[in-house]
Amino acid sequence: MAFESFGTMRVNEVGHLEIGGVDTLKLAQKYGTPLYVYDVALIKERARGFKKTFEELGVKAQVAYASKAFSAVAIYQLMHEEGLSLDVVSGGELYTAMQAGFPAERIHFHGNNKTRQELEMAIEYGIGCIVIDNFYEINLLAEVLRAKNTTISVLIRVTPGIEAHTHDYILTGQDDSKFGFGLTNGQAEEAIKRVLAMDDVFRLIGLHCHIGSQIFETTGFKLAAHRIMEQLVIWRNELDFHAEVLNLGGGFGVRYTADDKPLPPSQYVREIIADVREVALANDLEMPEIWIEPGRSLVGEAGTTLYTIGSRKEVPDIRSYVAVDGGMSDNIRPSLYEAKYDAVIAERPLEEPEETVSIAGKCCESGDMLIWDLPLPESDAGEVLAVFCTGAYGYSMANNYNRIPRAAVVFVEDGMDKLVVQRETYENLVQLDLPLY
Repeated sequence: MAFESFGTMRVNEVGHLEIGGVDTLKLAQKYGTPLYVYDVALIKERARGFKKTFEELGVKAQVAYASKAFSAVAIYQLMHEEGLSLDVVSGGELYTAMQAGFPAERIHFHGNNKTRQELEMAIEYGIGCIVIDNFYEINLLAEVLRAKNTTISVLIRVTPGIEAHTHDYILTGQDDSKFGFGLTNGQAEEAIKRVLAMDDVFRLIGLHCHIGSQIFETTGFKLAAHRIMEQLVIWRNELDFHAEVLNLGGGFGVRYTADDKPLPPSQYVREIIADVREVALANDLEMPEIWIEPGRSLVGEAGTTLYTIGSRKEVPDIRSYVAVDGGMSDNIRPSLYEAKYDAVIAERPLEEPEETVSIAGKCCESGDMLIWDLPLPESDAGEVLAVFCTGAYGYSMANNYNRIPRAAVVFVEDGMDKLVVQRETYENLVQLDLPLY
């Protein structure tokens, strides 16, 4: 193939791009474009791969889907079927999970500024765990729990002072972060003391950390795990704190373009466990249950966005712009992070490139560019462009800029297609508007 395929993606007998046994041109005709297409088999493969590694190593664990990557009723139901837990970061994600019938006891609630209403909702639903992020939240959550005369399991989020090699906007584990309690500045220890002192409402089961996103090596994860485990030895001796759970977050890299070289998920897991086990054995520390939170690595490569090509602009001796019927309204990552993607013409993905073009979105914004300098065969208006690896943070960060309706989402598997999110209509866009007169 002229491109590196993902999951069940292939070129079918008529030369079209096919995903999950379904011709992408037929999907575009049936559901319209832009259209997010998810390869269900690939999502299942990734979910089972993470779980299998823990099982093979005999380590008690929870694999929680970090649902900020893509949140919808259908994906929550799929993750439930695969036996995963769920990481939510807002009342809206929590509400969606409950509408999907996701077991509340397997839901973990994150966030650096949870509101009283969100905390009350989480407690009323009976979720399994709240990850405490700051001192304000300790007191607020304690108030809510006492008012409801109940208790809840909590983790304390720490920033271990490890910098991941990734985009500055998505670094979260270093000392200068809006998330968590600093491990090196004493805040984490103070948080543990306060939470342990409130054992009438809190059951402190362990610690959480997340060092960043789209990470292609294991060094950062290993350093973070090692540093926290060494600190747990100190806190066991000094505070009589025994962590049942060590949640090492997510951030495992995926392949957006041929330049990206992610490791197999099993390698991240194996090396993390090795470091945790080493410190535990050397210090007679009970091996904690390991939790991880893959999000992008479960759904990113499983998503493909289909667009219809429209206008073309030639700037002599500079570049050729090819515009599509979507853009920063359905994928803001190129504008926000300078994220890079690969794409092909869905009707003839094997055809050799004849030119280099830049794929422009339709939003009224100069920065609305999806792909710069993409090699393609000569394209015509009306053809379908397939952009790969859009399964994470495409739909979840979609917006109505320029009053563009959000795109539809379809799942494909074994030759079947299932609409799981309807396309927004113009009527949807104004349904919350109130007239001035």
